[in-house]
Amino acid sequence: MIASFDFSFCKVEIHTDYVLTIMTEGITVIPKYNNLLLMAADQYYKNKPFVYISHRINSYAVDPSIHIEMSKIPNLVGFAVVSNNPIQKMQTALEQSLFEKELRLFTTLKSAIAWKNKIIQTHLLQQ
Repeated sequence: MIASFDFSFCKVEIHTDYVLTIMTEGITVIPKYNNLLLMAADQYYKNKPFVYISHRINSYAVDPSIHIEMSKIPNLVGFAVVSNNPIQKMQTALEQSLFEKELRLFTTLKSAIAWKNKIIQTHLLQQ
């Protein structure tokens, strides 16, 4: 881990090639929170592909329009949702329709990280 932050709306871990977030119980994820991801992309991943992993342990709402803005981050190559909650399957399907890059649902963090490794490798080979 390179860095970690504890904000009122989430906990963030910055890793070599991915951002891991755990959102705070009961919040609504809104587009202005995307500024955090933009800053991380600029500061930690400049000209380097990375993946966003949302570990959905807590219950919270997501404004789906945030995915339109996230799609605009050029070096963000994928989005992984980690959750055992069956409701997340429906939520992730909605989010996939708005996110213009790869978005997948996983039941374990380990499987999300394995997918992250594959998608980043694929992206690097295509350059």
